[in-house]
Amino acid sequence: MNTLSFRTNIATPETADKQWVVVDATDQVLGRLSSKVAKILRGKYKPCFTPNEDCGDNVIIINANKVKLTGNKMSDKLYLRFSGYPSGLHKSNAAEMAKKPRGYEKIVRHAVKGMLPKNRLANKLLGNLYIYEGPEHKQEAQQPKSIDINLLK
Repeated sequence: MNTLSFRTNIATPETADKQWVVVDATDQVLGRLSSKVAKILRGKYKPCFTPNEDCGDNVIIINANKVKLTGNKMSDKLYLRFSGYPSGLHKSNAAEMAKKPRGYEKIVRHAVKGMLPKNRLANKLLGNLYIYEGPEHKQEAQQPKSIDINLLK
């Protein structure tokens, strides 16, 4: 039996085929959108998926301010941040976060970050995520292709 023919191909940063994709978040549920975007960032939709490498695509999310939160999450979901000082825990709900500058961007980024692995690779993958609250983005030079997020599993 020739065992040299049974080789596992492992993607490296040099061999990974990274592309740019645009996702429209209009009328998308936040959790479902975030899980699919996290899969695209990790590269799980590609045949060359490697768990310990950054082989996913660069994702641009537009119209983040039109994302939907189901149920009472707009008033009940809490976002915590800690300044590092005693009594420095600050709480705000999703409605308060949305009123702040770039609030919806922070809400979507927090949701996608929660769906990524909890290690150093997650910080690298979050660098490949670009979120804009309006329909325009600054990455036209990369010629991103638009994908329909509803067609992905």
